[in-house]
Amino acid sequence: MIVRVIILVILSSLSIACGERVGSQETKSTTFYLIRHAEKDRSNPKDQNPNLILKGLERAKYWSSYFDTIPLNSVYTTDYNRTKQTISPICDVKNITPEIYSPNNINIQEFIKKNKGKNVLISGHSNTTPAMVNKLINKEEFDDMSDSDNKSLFVVKIINSDISFEVRSVPINQ
Repeated sequence: MIVRVIILVILSSLSIACGERVGSQETKSTTFYLIRHAEKDRSNPKDQNPNLILKGLERAKYWSSYFDTIPLNSVYTTDYNRTKQTISPICDVKNITPEIYSPNNINIQEFIKKNKGKNVLISGHSNTTPAMVNKLINKEEFDDMSDSDNKSLFVVKIINSDISFEVRSVPINQ
């Protein structure tokens, strides 16, 4: 009788251990954080690649403090001064070299696969950020952002085939 109990305990332990191991591989979480660039210089309407203004630089620093406790594995940005300047303080603190991406030429399935199990920050624009979220969630949920919206943070979490998303408002003065 005691031998049977011991065998049952051992088999149960092995079963639980194997199940947790398999389960942990299956439930690898991927989180994408998407932001629009901070406030840009609008003094020259013909300038297609403006820098951030002082308020935008302050917001970039604030984003850095916001992401201070959030582990990031990768950072992506479009190839514009304003998007690169927005994520620069975050990359400096976390010692991450940002990767340039083209929102119009991205294979979303390959992008998701490449970043599986990671926490990823993506810096884009009022049109490319919600479009990227729509691609990640595979649904047309979001329209272009207001041109004055520099405080929205989109969070897309993928666990197996389950996708959840939320939009947070992150003003500088909290």
